[in-house]
Amino acid sequence: MSQNDSNITIAPLTNVGLCMSALDRAINRTMGLPGIIEFHGPSGYGKSTAAMFVCVRMRGYYVAVQSIWTRKAFLQAVLKEMQIAPAKTIPEMGAQIAEQLARSGKPLFIDEADILLNKAGGANLIKDIHEAAMGCTIVLIGEEQLPDTIEKWERLHGRVLDWITAQPVTLADAQTLTNIYANGIEVAEDLLKHLIDKAEGSVRRVIVNLDRIRDEASKTGWKIIDKATWGNRPLYTGKPPKRPR
Repeated sequence: MSQNDSNITIAPLTNVGLCMSALDRAINRTMGLPGIIEFHGPSGYGKSTAAMFVCVRMRGYYVAVQSIWTRKAFLQAVLKEMQIAPAKTIPEMGAQIAEQLARSGKPLFIDEADILLNKAGGANLIKDIHEAAMGCTIVLIGEEQLPDTIEKWERLHGRVLDWITAQPVTLADAQTLTNIYANGIEVAEDLLKHLIDKAEGSVRRVIVNLDRIRDEASKTGWKIIDKATWGNRPLYTGKPPKRPR
């Protein structure tokens, strides 16, 4: 993610606050303490969005690991984010990254960290960068199994300062999202609670349904909408439609 994306608009939701607080503790930690933050939770809870928001605020480096990447491809992606021409070998690229993190003091966010950790040498690569950068701050982001994955690698596990569990979408989150995805429409609290219930914790599903409400309101002329007004109109649940019998 380019540092030119500082104008990105992302709602400051519950998980943004959790991530920001943990990162602040890591950056301002007592000398000698480890600096790795772990951020896990189910798909759709808004972990990546929260991490990107915090990364922009802290002017950090953000990379989302892809399944096809090798360790070398990962290092090249980090260096591209840092706008540094990569060296030829893995050890040289690791040294480049560690030097930049130590010099800049900026945090490194690694999304889909599970993918890297499940590759041979991935855990040691993160640990080595953390150590070589004189205890830089690294945020590892992944789904529910990420803590168990990290626990397999004691040398990495022992360097985690804080574990963050992403929280399900709240009423306050839904109200904030309404101002972005259904702007100009007053969505009643009972309908927002209904969206949250259908979303099963997912920020993404609430966003999709707020967009549906906005679209329906544009057709009907509604300015205020509650659960009774919405009625039996369908809502997005993430589940595929049932096949007719």
